[in-house]
Amino acid sequence: MERTAIYAGSFDPVTNGHLDILKRGLKLFDHIIVAILINPNKQSFFSVEERIDMLQEVTKDLHNTEIDTFSGLLVDYAEQKKAHAILRGMRAVSDFEYEFQLALMNRRLNRDVQTVFLMTGLRWIFTSSSIIKEAARFGGNIHGMVPELVEKRLALKMEELGLFIPKK
Repeated sequence: MERTAIYAGSFDPVTNGHLDILKRGLKLFDHIIVAILINPNKQSFFSVEERIDMLQEVTKDLHNTEIDTFSGLLVDYAEQKKAHAILRGMRAVSDFEYEFQLALMNRRLNRDVQTVFLMTGLRWIFTSSSIIKEAARFGGNIHGMVPELVEKRLALKMEELGLFIPKK
């Protein structure tokens, strides 16, 4: 039986920390579906289509991965995809309480879907999509924190939206 996991998030944008979790997850699972949550209540920086495109590009050499989108309950999506696990990355203790609550709720909703936590590699412990966007907005050097493609697209998007604030 193939071991399939869902790695869900907003990936707005995908970071090297996300890719680290995905690559390490592929050592545990035969197939991982990277699923972008479509949340109409959340204002995203990149469109769903842009995020799909970036994820497809940066994972093209990672076999046994699939990029998809979903809305609604993650455990329902996992069941629909015949996945038995949800893969989650944790950066720090501050993530633990929230992730623990989600895992408990998901377990209550569907006992057949397990949550597997991977600690983020030390190199990525301080990175998040939000912090990356904020640093880029103020001209911070984000090189090496996101894939090169994402770094370029982030700069273009900031410029396009008039959000880039050059250093003084």
